Amino acid sequence: MGLGLIATFLALVVKEQKPMFAFLLTVFVGVIIFIFLVDEITKIIEMLESIARNANINMVYLQTILKIIGIAYIAEFGAQIAKDAGQAAIATKIELAGKILILVMAIPILTAVIEMVLALLPTS
Repeated sequence: MGLGLIATFLALVVKEQKPMFAFLLTVFVGVIIFIFLVDEITKIIEMLESIARNANINMVYLQTILKIIGIAYIAEFGAQIAKDAGQAAIATKIELAGKILILVMAIPILTAVIEMVLALLPTS
């Protein structure tokens, strides 16, 4: 958080003289913050995999959900960078692409849920 605040103040100061450097600083700090979080993300993924194994959940579903979460975060990060660059229209397209990719990734899970529900319904 401290790094983000320092970068924000620096970007505001630099933006008046060199807007391109301010943008690059913003992107660079965003990537650095993400790199700092990689270890924590790895711990979360390992914990979720452990829980899924203990609950006898098919790992394909967990992997799909993790991919969906990853797509959501990457799309949000890309959209924010585009907004910071003053490209709101491109940011909107990035968000739309992320949503469509999430829907595509969710189809197997939705299919499995529908099949499970249909299997529970009585047949005549």
